[in-house]
Amino acid sequence: MFSDRQKPKTMSEVGGQPNRIEKNTKIKGDIISEADFRIDGKLDGNVKTSGKVVIGKDGYIHGKVECVNADIEGSFNGELLVSDLLSLKASAVIEGVVSVSKLAVEPGATFNASCNMGGKKGTTSNEGHKSPNGNGSAKAS
Repeated sequence: MFSDRQKPKTMSEVGGQPNRIEKNTKIKGDIISEADFRIDGKLDGNVKTSGKVVIGKDGYIHGKVECVNADIEGSFNGELLVSDLLSLKASAVIEGVVSVSKLAVEPGATFNASCNMGGKKGTTSNEGHKSPNGNGSAKAS
């Protein structure tokens, strides 16, 4: 009837507010958080969260991001590790290396990255399948 096991609650379930880096704010450094994170300013560094990362239309991250879900309207350059869903809006610009379980891309988004889908971190799910450029990674614009 009662179980000691509880699934982790999202920030909205516990009434928490996401952390924010506002427009016209620039930060250099690393961020580790249990909460969702929204970036409307500029971050030169790394973000690690067990929640969701949102990069707003004016937002920019240069570094490494590890999260469960991500919605990107702005720009990202670096390594992006998303354990569930990465959603790229039409205004998104992505460059670097992406590892994701699920990917949704709106028409107009710029995606110039090597991408590993569905595999676990550190593995390549497309091993043995070479792209036209011969290196097993895909480049798309």
